[in-house]
Amino acid sequence: MSGAGGASRAGWEHAATPSGADPIRLADFEALALAKLPPGTGAYYSGAANDEVTLRDNTAAFDRWRFVPRIGVEIRGRDASVDVLGRRWPSPFMVAPMALHRLADPEGELAVARACAERGLVFCLSTVGSATIEDVAATGAACWFQLYLLDDEGRNRDLLARAEASGYEALVFTMDAPILGRRERDIRTGFSLPPGVTYANIRRGALKRDDTYGDDEFKPSNTWDDLEWVVGATRLPVVVKGVLHPADAVRALDLGAAAVDVSNHGGRQLDRSIAAIDALPAVVDAVAGRAPVLLDSGVRRGTDVLAALALGARGVMLGRPVLWSLAWGREAGVARALDLLAAEVHLALGLAGLRSPAEASRELLVHAPG
Repeated sequence: MSGAGGASRAGWEHAATPSGADPIRLADFEALALAKLPPGTGAYYSGAANDEVTLRDNTAAFDRWRFVPRIGVEIRGRDASVDVLGRRWPSPFMVAPMALHRLADPEGELAVARACAERGLVFCLSTVGSATIEDVAATGAACWFQLYLLDDEGRNRDLLARAEASGYEALVFTMDAPILGRRERDIRTGFSLPPGVTYANIRRGALKRDDTYGDDEFKPSNTWDDLEWVVGATRLPVVVKGVLHPADAVRALDLGAAAVDVSNHGGRQLDRSIAAIDALPAVVDAVAGRAPVLLDSGVRRGTDVLAALALGARGVMLGRPVLWSLAWGREAGVARALDLLAAEVHLALGLAGLRSPAEASRELLVHAPG
């Protein structure tokens, strides 16, 4: 997939798709997926913490921004590619780390990674993924590994060593989920893992389905000392995920992080946390160009990506729509979702009068009235 878009994606609107209704935007995949998935899985993928205020606000917050496009710009030959951690990627988005893709499709993470590999996009594998580090690497995708710290240093070192040996290019250390938020949709459905779906990279103990969803295998806090340990334990660049406060972004970089990801975990942790896009400007200002800033939580449109770029993000991570597209159409469904977003980003750049993501700046945006 070429970042320049144009001819390489001509005809995407009419591309062959799996049977059923054809989604034309990322939001379309959710209802189609929920119609196919068991209720417990649908709730697990779609739900968030408590009253789900942050879940709703993550998407609504993008609607509070309006573009002020420029005219008179030569936009032919525009290029949507971005530089992140020493490589140039064809589009300013990647697939976020998410648990248990095999709840959506038997091939799970492998199907998503193959779709990413075909498009030159980053696939980030979660510690609690349902495919192994090694099998995902074998798809040929550019892989990052997301780490949840286990309460055993030796096992953490083993995960890091496996990722390095398998050719992973970065480590994403999630610091906002040492304990899990209260996810009431899961409580109502009594969600549990079905037969055949496992946490492929860790020996998972019995789940404690109390109000905190605790699990004794995971380290019950993530501190700055832990970040120092992670940075020292791997040769991979470390991206700190879960940053909302600008001071935390600065501290992460001071301790050796190579990038930060502005995220509220898709609203699944502390409900009523600030929306990710609203937290982004202050984090970007605090980082002051020292390292790339990424964003996840709430991205559903190419215009969302453009807004994040204009506010200073180098790129975004795409979450739930990937799972919905996987459930709807397997690997071909994921391919369609990624192509739809790439085409929307390319179109948004052109309509805004930009030739590349690097040209996006805050003067492209104003707050919506009211």
